[in-house]
Amino acid sequence: MKAIGYHRPGPITAADSLVDLELPAPELRPQDLLVRIAAVSVNPVDVKLRTAAVPPEGTARVLGFDAAGVVEAVGPAVTRFKPGDAVFYAGAIDRPGTNAELHAVDERIVGPKPESLSFAEAAALPLTALTAWELLFDRLGVPYGRKTSDDAILIVNGAGGVGSILTQIARRLTGLTVIATASRPETVEWVRRMGAHHVIDHRQPLDQGLKAIGIPQVRYVAGLTATGEHQAAILEVLAPQGALALIDDPKSFDIVPFKRKSLSVHWELMFTRSLFGTPDMAEQHRILFEVSALVDSGVLRTTLVEDYGPITAANLRRAHATVESGRSIGKIVLSGF
Repeated sequence: MKAIGYHRPGPITAADSLVDLELPAPELRPQDLLVRIAAVSVNPVDVKLRTAAVPPEGTARVLGFDAAGVVEAVGPAVTRFKPGDAVFYAGAIDRPGTNAELHAVDERIVGPKPESLSFAEAAALPLTALTAWELLFDRLGVPYGRKTSDDAILIVNGAGGVGSILTQIARRLTGLTVIATASRPETVEWVRRMGAHHVIDHRQPLDQGLKAIGIPQVRYVAGLTATGEHQAAILEVLAPQGALALIDDPKSFDIVPFKRKSLSVHWELMFTRSLFGTPDMAEQHRILFEVSALVDSGVLRTTLVEDYGPITAANLRRAHATVESGRSIGKIVLSGF
């Protein structure tokens, strides 16, 4: 089968940073689906792994997590899907990735593709939707579906992949006042389209931006990028007994100053359930099932912004470069081989 991967980590400008490969089809575990990939999207985790993770000697690592496609075969213990089903999912960090014609994935982390979306539109959603959902409802403990609240959430980097869907979920499925950050006219417009009540500039101190809109403190903060740089401001803007959930990787993050306000700090990594095979691993199937239904009912929308064409090494290199630039909006997708 065709696949794209790398033999050694390096800069995206290197000719061999991502290369076209020919690999055998994957073998299935008992609860696996074999999916023929129709579309994938690119996430910051792809970039992080490509620049740092060293494949075993003599092998290539295939990246890619988000995917949408059609089930070709199923393992003997599969109960949720059958061949011919259209699915979408975010994969597992400890298994080969979705940048391949065929991909094996555990059915417990797979959902039915939204019928109202194309494969490309669907591929933009799984990883970021799972991250946003778990961050908001599992980590921060925001009540799902309660539409009245005096509380607010500050989403740092509202125009990114996670920020784009988190803004939608928080606006449409909770009663929170949603404040997102963006710094360019095009990102400000995008964040407002995603549903933010207010937008502030993350190039300026966050506490000053909140004061300017008359909301000096919030109960929740979602730290999606540069959380370490914003730490002092986050400490200032969080109300006593508030909560911070972060997904990025600060070089260091001292939570001792958070004690005085009895603030809680949470990490969110959507790969945790599959990585450790947690008893509630199938919760991701349930979340994606619900996200799919919410899309088809018009509550949520795809965050696809650009389709970079077929799934090739050249097009993936271009997508990685855009994600690395820090200036991408929403999600970049590639479709077909």
